[in-house]
Amino acid sequence: MEKIDLNHKTILVTGHAGFIGSNLVHRLFHDMKEGTIVGIDNLNNYYDPSLKEYRLSELDKAKPAGINYKSVKGSIADKVLIDKLFADYKFDIVVNLAAQAGVRYSIENPDVYIESNIIGFYNILEACRHNPVQHLVYASSSSVYGGNKKVPFSTDDRVDNPVSLYAATKKSNELMAHCYSKLYNIPSTGLRFFTVYGPAGRPDMAYFGFTNKLLKGDTIQIYNYGNCRRDFTYVDDIVEGIVRVMAGAPERKNGEDGLPIPPYAVYNIGGGQPENLLDFVNILQEELVRAGVLPKDYDFDAHKKLVPMQPGDVPTTYADSEALQRDYGFTPKITLREGLRKFAEWYKAYYD
Repeated sequence: MEKIDLNHKTILVTGHAGFIGSNLVHRLFHDMKEGTIVGIDNLNNYYDPSLKEYRLSELDKAKPAGINYKSVKGSIADKVLIDKLFADYKFDIVVNLAAQAGVRYSIENPDVYIESNIIGFYNILEACRHNPVQHLVYASSSSVYGGNKKVPFSTDDRVDNPVSLYAATKKSNELMAHCYSKLYNIPSTGLRFFTVYGPAGRPDMAYFGFTNKLLKGDTIQIYNYGNCRRDFTYVDDIVEGIVRVMAGAPERKNGEDGLPIPPYAVYNIGGGQPENLLDFVNILQEELVRAGVLPKDYDFDAHKKLVPMQPGDVPTTYADSEALQRDYGFTPKITLREGLRKFAEWYKAYYD
């Protein structure tokens, strides 16, 4: 593994107005003494853009003196814009977090997934090819495991059975990155994220959507009659994993044929502790009451409904993060209660 000091580097973070992207830029502001960070985001309306604007305003406030920070509004599917950014900045490290997210949304709106997750990622790979980088880190997803029965999910498992277009695009990203790593010797690392949550997260995620509905007095639907398990991963743990991986790129080496052995790797980042959805909902409601988002006498049972499985969903996600621990000395640590408490406290402060 090639060690990289992130200081004095020029870093591109795509999707920097997004949940994970904005948290990563905050972390880089904290860790780097000097350097350049460029963020790009199209600020689309997949969910409330005011939340993205809020994240960007928090970044503007947090920018330290030694960092040259530029925020660009644009899409990674815009090849001319991406090529110009790479030509102008000569990035050392690229972290591609821009993507159209969401499993269920991909069933109704497939076009945007092809545009952002396939064409957009292709543009990033091409730009890395023509403007060589030290390391390309990109977001994959636990959804690539599809309906795999074997748990915990290991990166050694076959992932040829996606159950949503979103999952298929993320698996495609891994294949495309492998191809470019092999052909052009681009060090690339894919990170399969497992159900990321936390303050200022995505409103389409269950913990955020449930909170919004309960506050309005609506009924929340718990899929597969509550018999789903999710490996929830708090956003700070995800960011810690990304930063460690950014600083350690797969090594460039040639094989016996004189051609590059692809400097390519894929890791899971997940808590390794799947939670039953009913337990998750119980912890969430306790923390919402504790934070004063909902009153102590709220009748939760009257606002819960157990419903069948949805198309594109999987019953269990469960990460084997042993390889991340082995290579980078890190395993996610923040408990679900701790994380949901921080979310509930942020929600109270933000919406009040």
